[in-house]
Amino acid sequence: MSSDLEKIKKLRSELHYHNHLYYSLNKPIISDYEFDNKLNNLIRLEKKNPFFFDKNSPSQRVGGSISDSFKTIKHKDPMYSLSNTYNKEEVYKWEERVIKILGEKKINYFCELKYDGASINLLYKNGELESATTRGDGIQGDDVTNNIKTISSIPLKLRGDYPDFFEIRGEIFLPLDGFKKMNAIKESKGESLYSNPRNTAAGSIKLKDSKVAAKRPLDCFLYSLSVNDISISSHDYSLKKAKSWGFKVPEIFSLCKSIEDVLSFISHWENKRTELPYEIDGIVIKVNDFSQQSILGFTSKFPRWAIAYKFQAENVSTRLIDVKYQVGRTGALTPVAILDPVKISGTIVKRASLHNSDQIENLGLRIGDHVYVEKGGEIIPKIVGIDNLSRGLSDNKVRFIKFCPKCGSVLSRNEGEANYYCLNSNFCKPQIIGKILHYVSRKAMDIEGLGSETIDLLYKNFIVRNISDLYSLNKNDLIQLERFAEKSVNNLLKNIEKSKTKPFSKVLFGIGIRHVGETVAKNISNKISSFEKLSSLTEDEILKIDDVGIKIAKSIVDFFKNKDNLKLIESLKINGIQVENKIFNNTNRGGVLDKMIFVISGVFEKYSRQELRDKIEQNGGNISSSISKKTSYLITGSKPGPSKTIKAKNYEVKIINENEFEKMINLTKS
Repeated sequence: MSSDLEKIKKLRSELHYHNHLYYSLNKPIISDYEFDNKLNNLIRLEKKNPFFFDKNSPSQRVGGSISDSFKTIKHKDPMYSLSNTYNKEEVYKWEERVIKILGEKKINYFCELKYDGASINLLYKNGELESATTRGDGIQGDDVTNNIKTISSIPLKLRGDYPDFFEIRGEIFLPLDGFKKMNAIKESKGESLYSNPRNTAAGSIKLKDSKVAAKRPLDCFLYSLSVNDISISSHDYSLKKAKSWGFKVPEIFSLCKSIEDVLSFISHWENKRTELPYEIDGIVIKVNDFSQQSILGFTSKFPRWAIAYKFQAENVSTRLIDVKYQVGRTGALTPVAILDPVKISGTIVKRASLHNSDQIENLGLRIGDHVYVEKGGEIIPKIVGIDNLSRGLSDNKVRFIKFCPKCGSVLSRNEGEANYYCLNSNFCKPQIIGKILHYVSRKAMDIEGLGSETIDLLYKNFIVRNISDLYSLNKNDLIQLERFAEKSVNNLLKNIEKSKTKPFSKVLFGIGIRHVGETVAKNISNKISSFEKLSSLTEDEILKIDDVGIKIAKSIVDFFKNKDNLKLIESLKINGIQVENKIFNNTNRGGVLDKMIFVISGVFEKYSRQELRDKIEQNGGNISSSISKKTSYLITGSKPGPSKTIKAKNYEVKIINENEFEKMINLTKS
């Protein structure tokens, strides 16, 4: 038995070493055949000795059990997105802002390719992969560890002088050669092809069966190290250290001493990007020095020390075959152009957005036209013009439809609006499913386990027909349906029950009143105490609420004129949903934080930043992204933005932590 353990340890060590040589350093010293023999021997020995299981054994790269759902993991540090620019003038303006804040011109810039894939956050403890998480909302993401373990370029165990605990971020991508092979297999089976490498990579890491993920040729570059180590003082040095620990870091980069050098790097790769074995959509520019990054800090959405230069979208011509129509959750119809397949930026495009009837009319579209198509922001294809030398027949002019393509109802168009709507909101399938999807989404009621496929299945089986039906679901209804195991049923019912604690503002946003977004819903809930009160207001009274315009006010009044909507609200009330703002009603003011303005900065242990925002707003407070003389409190966690802290002290704004904030509103975390 002990000899088996020694063999297992030896094989694991050898395979980790050869993985590192092959995938991170591109310097293999054994053949694929020899590697596979070692791996098969390891798998055989581990099956014989299951008590020697190691979650980070090289054998785990072949995939494991099927997951019912992905749990949510909070990032140690937020995963910010980057602000985008599309021209060189904006790069110069960004540099001016950087110099102004730093007060110096001696700045080195680190430039790297902007890989077109899916962001990932890896957590390592004691040199072993602990978890892998998607970006999610930037504060927390989905745990996709089992799928990420199948990617050979991601080390399961590190080497060298690595820290005990740290996060590292990067991009999961699908090399073009691997993508072509995947589509060749699809084509040979007569199946529909994958749309593009980026979407396929993003979808692959969210597969529920990691054995399927293991068969996909995914790769990963790690490019952002998050570690508390003062000896690592710059971005370029952090990548050198990461590489020494076993990570595959960007192979193409440039350390630039001027913006002119940066622009030269951009120009080079804008012309050469098609020669790369993977897709990129731009260049990322970062201030290299970590101390300068710390001074520059963050806005509410982006780091000030980095920017993404996005390449101009490729523009090609192809023939318009047809126009189809999609129905959204609000009943709005979106025309979609069906095209002769054409290659744009390395992917095959068959459909493109036409936005609304006005665009069709302005273009004067005819079936058979040769149209110019580009990918807006390199993602969503859109028609941007017509080749006037290659037109379709005048008899084939595209005319917007008059009836809903899904339920046959007559379409309506409000004066001053570009969109046509199907008003059959309670009996038109895509509207019903869209409304439920919106209601259960993370920013609304956050009911995990109800994706589009699940909701469609419940609809097809006549179990759910509107939002309130979710609260009548029972175990017997669900357990007999395809894809529903007992564990997933129990989790779903638990999450539905949990949604009953969501505040009035979330419910108001979740029910999907046309034009009422998340911010407007919060503003309304701070002024209006309940659905009952809101339904009694006139347009003029609603217009007095912050950020509410004529279009929104009219939409709210129209919503409550519909008897079916009133029945829905009543049903939600009966089921225990928060149809009134209890905190609002329990005080003579807007809450215990009435008229107070809060700024949030840093990473928190008890709450996510979104949870803190919710608590502030539920108690009548307001949130700002920047410090001013009007700011009441700065709530800080670990690693707060230095500029915010300095401004708070200059303006004599009180700085508190999350425990002190709890005491202010007399809360205990549920």
